[in-house]
Amino acid sequence: MPQGHGVGTSTPTVVPERAGGVARRVRLPFGRRLLPGAAPALALFLSIRLAGIGAIALANHLDRHALLKGLATSWDSRWYLHIAEHGYGTRVHVLATTGAVQRDWAFFPLYPGLIRAVHTLLPVSWNVVALLVAWSAAVVAAYGIYAIGHHVYGRAVATALVGVWAALPHAVVLDIAYTESLLTALAAWSLYAVMTGRWMWAGVLAALAGLARPTGFAVAAAVAAVAVREIVVRRGRVPPALWIGTAIAPLGWAGFVLWVGHRTGDLLDGYFKVQHAWDSRFDFGAGSVRFLKALLLYGGRVVYPLALVLVVAAVVLFCLLCFDRAPLALIVYAGMLVLITVGGSGPYASKPRFLVPAFPLLFPIALAFARSWRVRPKHVLLIGTVLAVLSLAYGSYLLTASRTPL
Repeated sequence: MPQGHGVGTSTPTVVPERAGGVARRVRLPFGRRLLPGAAPALALFLSIRLAGIGAIALANHLDRHALLKGLATSWDSRWYLHIAEHGYGTRVHVLATTGAVQRDWAFFPLYPGLIRAVHTLLPVSWNVVALLVAWSAAVVAAYGIYAIGHHVYGRAVATALVGVWAALPHAVVLDIAYTESLLTALAAWSLYAVMTGRWMWAGVLAALAGLARPTGFAVAAAVAAVAVREIVVRRGRVPPALWIGTAIAPLGWAGFVLWVGHRTGDLLDGYFKVQHAWDSRFDFGAGSVRFLKALLLYGGRVVYPLALVLVVAAVVLFCLLCFDRAPLALIVYAGMLVLITVGGSGPYASKPRFLVPAFPLLFPIALAFARSWRVRPKHVLLIGTVLAVLSLAYGSYLLTASRTPL
C-alpha cells in the first residue's frame, strides 16, 4: 500500500501508479485488512460523533423531544423516508408565499432505495433503518477519507483529517437521516480507486455517487479529469478499464436527471424545473451577493454570519489545497463542490452542509495539526478538544434550536 513519507513538507508524496494505470485483475478499492493506523482513526471518528449524538440527546431531553424522531425526521429526512416507504410521485408541497409546487423528484434515489432494501431485511422501524444506513455510510466514509490521507501524506495526517472532518460544525448531518454521509463514502472510495489505478471501481462508485445527491456528479468530473490527463500523458496508450470506468462514472447522475425529465414531460429540462421550484439552481453567485448585501444591511442570527465565514474559509482552503499541489482528483472534486456552493442559489444557511462531503479541503488543517503534534502534542490536544466541543454544541443547536433550514 503506498504511503506518504512523513509530514515535513506540504507537498504530497504519492507513489506513482504502474504503467497502464490498472492491474491486470480486478481489485477491490480497499484491502482485505484495515490500513495501518485506521483503527485509532475510526475510533476517533466514532468518539466525536457519539459525543455529538450525546449533545443532541441532552438538548432533546431539555426540550422534552424524542431523540429518535429528531435524528430521523429532521427537515429533508421526512422526504427521504416518504420516498422509501411510498415511492416517487406521492408527495408534493405548495409554498404559500409563491405558489411553487415542490415535488419529491428533487431528491435522489440511492439513499431511500437503500432504506427500503434494508427495511425488507430487518424487523425495525423506518426511522431506525434510515439512521442505520446513514451511520454505516458515515463510518465507511471516515475509512475512505483515512485511506486517501494515508495514501497521500501518511498515517498522522490521515488521522488528523478524519478527526477534523468528524468535528466540522455541520458534521451533525452525519448523525441524522441525511445523504451527506452516503455521498462522502462513495466519493472517497471512488477517488481512492482513481488514485490507485482501479478504474472500473472508480467508475462504478462515481455512478452510485451520482445517484446519492445532486452534487454527486462532482465525483464523475474528478474521474474524467484524471482520465483525460492519463490519456494525454500516455498518448492514448491506456487500458480499456480507463475508458470503461470513465464512461460509467456519469451514468448515475445523468440517468436520474433524464428519468425525472421523462416523468415531467420535458426530458432535458424537467429535472432543473423541479429543482427551480425548490429555489435550487446555479445562478453564478447572484444569490450569494444578495445574501451578503442583506446581511450587511440588516444583520442576522448567528447561523447566517457563521455560514458566510465557513463558505469563505472553504474558498481559502481550496486555494491552499491547489497551492499544496494535491492530487488532481481531489482538486477537481473539491473545486466542483466549492463552485456549486458559492455559485448556487438556495438558503445560505445550508451552504456549509453542502461542503461536508468536500473533505479534501481539510488537508491544510490536517497537515497543520499533524506537524504541531510532533512538537507540542498537549497544545494540539487542547485546541482540538475545545474546537470539537464548540462544534458539537453548535451542531446540536442547529438541529434542535435553530429555525433555519439545515
